[in-house]
Amino acid sequence: MNITLENVYEEYNRYIYHLCLKLTRNKSEAEDLMQEVWVKVVRYESYVAEVEHVKAWLTTICMNTFRDRYRKNVRRSKYMMSQPETLDVPVLDLVPNNDPSTEAVVEQEVISEIVQEKINQLDSIYRNTLLYFYVNQYSLVEIAELMKVSIGTVKSRLFRAKQRLKDIMMSDATSAEVVLPA
Repeated sequence: MNITLENVYEEYNRYIYHLCLKLTRNKSEAEDLMQEVWVKVVRYESYVAEVEHVKAWLTTICMNTFRDRYRKNVRRSKYMMSQPETLDVPVLDLVPNNDPSTEAVVEQEVISEIVQEKINQLDSIYRNTLLYFYVNQYSLVEIAELMKVSIGTVKSRLFRAKQRLKDIMMSDATSAEVVLPA
């Protein structure tokens, strides 16, 4: 089946709107958020055909867009509302830079690689359960349907997967160092 942007919009527009409404609890904000989400989807149109689970992909875009908007609004209200009317320095100079340092970005990438390597050591059942839940952000119900098992089985697999991942990470000195606080 050839997935087009029109098909995706037709099938998931209502879902995205209701998700936006649930997140914002305000009709006009939900519409604004939804518009931002679809702008991003259009921007990444070339990826749509490659996406395996469109609903999860759209949900991720929606959640990230909401978080970005929320952070931006909090930052703006925190610093803009307290500023005097006449200001002789640019307002943007007063807004702190919350971007992570290069060191932090590199450290996060190293940690991510180590965790990914350890996840790959898990049995496929546990690895897939973890990836479906944390990476693809599927619900327990969706995972149960996908894996053709009960929700209880998904919960226990998720629990065991986390335990096994923790054991694997703690048994390796390098990854244990990453996991344990200094």
